[in-house]
Amino acid sequence: MELWYTEKQTENVGITCKVLNTLHVEKTEFQGLAVIETLQFGRMLVLDGMVQTTIKDEFVYHEMITHVPLNSHPNPRNVLVIGGGDGGAIREIVKHPLVERATLVEIDRRVVEVSREYLPEISCGLDNPKVTVIYDDGIKHVKDNPDTYDVIMVDSTEPVGPAVELFSGSFYSSIFKALKEDGLFVAQTESPFFNADLITNCHKEISRAFPITKLYLASVPTYPSGLWSFTMGSKKYDPESPASAAPGYPTRYYTPGVHKGAFMLPKFVEELVK
Repeated sequence: MELWYTEKQTENVGITCKVLNTLHVEKTEFQGLAVIETLQFGRMLVLDGMVQTTIKDEFVYHEMITHVPLNSHPNPRNVLVIGGGDGGAIREIVKHPLVERATLVEIDRRVVEVSREYLPEISCGLDNPKVTVIYDDGIKHVKDNPDTYDVIMVDSTEPVGPAVELFSGSFYSSIFKALKEDGLFVAQTESPFFNADLITNCHKEISRAFPITKLYLASVPTYPSGLWSFTMGSKKYDPESPASAAPGYPTRYYTPGVHKGAFMLPKFVEELVK
């Protein structure tokens, strides 16, 4: 008997993967959590029925949400990740030679614990001495730590449930205050094909808080439509003129050329943020 997992990405579109094994299923205090092993993408982390990351393609998302902002800032010593309990963003951040401290604020402790057990390739950076893991509400943490961080990354789930406020104008204003005078931040902002209104609204709200706002793209096969967006707000530095010419550490997707090219938007995406 064949077993298949389907994520319903919209009312009319889904992604289906053949399942080899169900490794873990539970209902946490905040959400449904599962780890399944698929034939095409390997082990897959699923939250509330939505794919969060897979062993096969996780490197694209995690490299692009981290190395683009890290290499846009000339001195990213103190870095914050909101969400990202799988640890993939942290794994990439600690590669950067200038980073002295990386703080992960994850509301759901079980995401971190389960990722440590079933996704060690992704979560391995959590034990780095540079890293501090805090189990708390990311919105509260940002409000409680003004003028603290050089770079903030909002590695959130889709804008449902507890993550809704992570896409609000008030949250972006709090991030502005939590950043140092030359700080910058990035948030994942979903698919240009399926979430056009969200991208437009996020860009508008971030532009109200930050003098420089730029959207960039990457291809992540297991995310809705495969084309994914990130939006950066910066107080001073233009991410299209990166401070670092080359990463100087191993990557599989990110390169200096990819960094610059990611901001070259297709016309239909450009029109979403005019």
